[in-house]
Amino acid sequence: MSTTSRIDLLLSAARARLDRLSPEDAAAEVAQGAVLVDIRPAAQRAEHGEVPVALLVERNVLEWRFDATNDAALPIADDDLRVIVLCQEGYTSSLAAAALRDVGVHRATDVVGGFAAWGAAGLATRSVGERAA
Repeated sequence: MSTTSRIDLLLSAARARLDRLSPEDAAAEVAQGAVLVDIRPAAQRAEHGEVPVALLVERNVLEWRFDATNDAALPIADDDLRVIVLCQEGYTSSLAAAALRDVGVHRATDVVGGFAAWGAAGLATRSVGERAA
């Protein structure tokens, strides 16, 4: 007997609320003013690289930084801001984007396949060392 795990159910429910984007569509939206937010931890970015145009906001503080009613919010936080969340493979980002919607960022979504798919699509990436140079 095979049952669907609770996390798979949670992930499916989160994704049902999102208009998930391919890496190419996400890049096009970023070019039009959307904000790409990389939620991966520093160690993962160091290992795999990062997207030059992405805003780095680690997952553990994401909701605080984008809840426009919170004192810890970023200056760009706005309920109407198009926030596109990026993780390594596109799983955690779905949960994170749904959480942003829960705090009022109603246009939040994520990238199908995450950073791995972004790079595989030939979109701009860099090593973390390039940023420091």
